[in-house]
Amino acid sequence: MKITKINVAAKAAKLKEPITIALGTIEHSMSAIVEIETDEGIIGYGEGSPGILITGETLKGTTECIQLFEKQLIGVDPLDIEKVHHIMNTVAAHAPSAKTAIDIACYDLLGKKSSLPVYKLLGGFSRSVKTDLTIGIDTPDIMAQKAKQAVLQGFDTLKIKVGTGVSQDISRIEAIRQAVGNDINLRLDANQGWKPKEAVNMIQRIADYGIELVEQPVAYHDIDGLAYVTQNVSVPIMSDESCFDSKDALRLIRAHAVDYVNIKLMKCGGIHEALKINSICEAAGVECMIGCMVEETNIGVTAAAHLAAGTKNITRADLDATFGLTEVAIPGGVGLEPISVIELTNQAGLGLSK
Repeated sequence: MKITKINVAAKAAKLKEPITIALGTIEHSMSAIVEIETDEGIIGYGEGSPGILITGETLKGTTECIQLFEKQLIGVDPLDIEKVHHIMNTVAAHAPSAKTAIDIACYDLLGKKSSLPVYKLLGGFSRSVKTDLTIGIDTPDIMAQKAKQAVLQGFDTLKIKVGTGVSQDISRIEAIRQAVGNDINLRLDANQGWKPKEAVNMIQRIADYGIELVEQPVAYHDIDGLAYVTQNVSVPIMSDESCFDSKDALRLIRAHAVDYVNIKLMKCGGIHEALKINSICEAAGVECMIGCMVEETNIGVTAAAHLAAGTKNITRADLDATFGLTEVAIPGGVGLEPISVIELTNQAGLGLSK
């Protein structure tokens, strides 16, 4: 099989409603949708969703980078995924979401060529993934109302965005816990919003609310600060922005800086690198969560779900981006309806087709 053409189309669409995190407000889904055509007539689908608040990439830059990749990838076998990544790395030093677009499409092709769903190729540990639902930053009353609605929709785990101030954050957590009761799991995501000592103070004060974990409490580059927080609170700490690739994962584990690691395809460059992150973490006894960017469509979320289903060490999931969309990018995969358990099909590849 050889790559004959790579089509890329920039797609931006308003979310059902904006979502606010400590880093800013996100109003649009933005994605570079990729189709890899082959000489066997099989097409693989992928996407690169640049989150400028996280990866620093733009949609225009991601699209142009994919076009640069195309020039070097024509004639290459897309099933030679190690080689594909080597070529992309010689073209662009970073550009993780652009690389993810190609990577996802290659895994889709691998599944279609072998007549197997991607999760089977990645280990086949499970066929379903349980996800949380994210509650963006707002007033305590509004966040509590949204949390209660999520529970009525069947979610027993909520990801609560915080990080804009200790007193405000505590009020939000108090309101949500009161609204949903004590049986609902609450995960907090500060998106780098606190200083290390502030984070310790904050987490100690809210520990009695039954918090499952706190994600990225401090600045992404402050590994010492992250380790300080982890070592001084009883609530488990998870990295997000501090871990882009396998080298970051190794650095975090050597520093004993986290209890969990959040993997996102758009941060690391795709499934190929995500598997390396997960293997390093698993060897160290550190469980992983699979996440997604708010900007992603059903293509990226479906690929992430297959990765999570296929591997045992990815024990948590935050795959709710499609629930904020008004339409899917390509038919198939994870849909728009908010559901707590994503059931994958046994269709070949990612189950996407026009």
